[in-house]
Amino acid sequence: MPDIKEHAVILARQFLPYYRFRRTQESTIDSDQGLQTELNSNSIKVLNWNIAKNNFEKFWFQDFFKILRLYQPDLIFLQEVRMGVNVEQIMGFTNMNWAYAPNFIDAHHQTYSGILTAAKISAIAKKVIITKHHEPVFKTPKVSLITEYSLSHQEQTLLTINSHLINFVDLEKFKAQLHELELAISTHSGPIIFAGDFNIWSRKRAVILEKTVIRLGLREAHFAPEENKKIKRFLLSPPLDYIFYRGLSEQPASAKVLDEICSSDHKPLLAEFTYVDT
Repeated sequence: MPDIKEHAVILARQFLPYYRFRRTQESTIDSDQGLQTELNSNSIKVLNWNIAKNNFEKFWFQDFFKILRLYQPDLIFLQEVRMGVNVEQIMGFTNMNWAYAPNFIDAHHQTYSGILTAAKISAIAKKVIITKHHEPVFKTPKVSLITEYSLSHQEQTLLTINSHLINFVDLEKFKAQLHELELAISTHSGPIIFAGDFNIWSRKRAVILEKTVIRLGLREAHFAPEENKKIKRFLLSPPLDYIFYRGLSEQPASAKVLDEICSSDHKPLLAEFTYVDT
């Protein structure tokens, strides 16, 4: 007898043509506004948010512009962002530089889906890492985007990783994605911000992530207990969304979860950092 997962796959394939979700050849789609060239080392405000593909919706724009106005993030890490296949601009980012890494094309709606990293400055380097394994049903990979930025009055550069970790696969495939990211991150000697939707819906996944974070010398942004409980979970699982960092100092009480934002089933995470010259 097939198990529940197999039944779900069989049912989904009855309604989804095999050609609907296709791999994309683009590495990144970019918009460089030629803005400032360095991040302020004394204050790096970060927004991390899985927006659940709602960035075509009016209610999402209202929430997003409210966040920009009130918190003025310097770095924005978004997951599950949609973009029209023949569109050259993603609405809402006209005053920021951004890089968009799609992981598939929805042939029915003619849209990409992927992750987006935006900043007030231009990135000096970009790299996309696409998983070798695919999630079931849709047969799509997951994608991570690594970007590097200059810091004011510093020789060190800031490496950022915006990642959406693979879901609905066995632990070995989950571990393989993290291992590939670890290899890419470990070569950087300067400060790091590693953020995204890590899909940590089981204790076993949490242990694998924790071991990776320890090996890389990363710390988790500290959300007070009343804030932490607002972070997206699957039933009683650990949080799904995280902001990790290294070589930076976290501003006390800066980590917030914007619980009033309802345009995604994930709540936006905020944190602020200062560069520490060691």
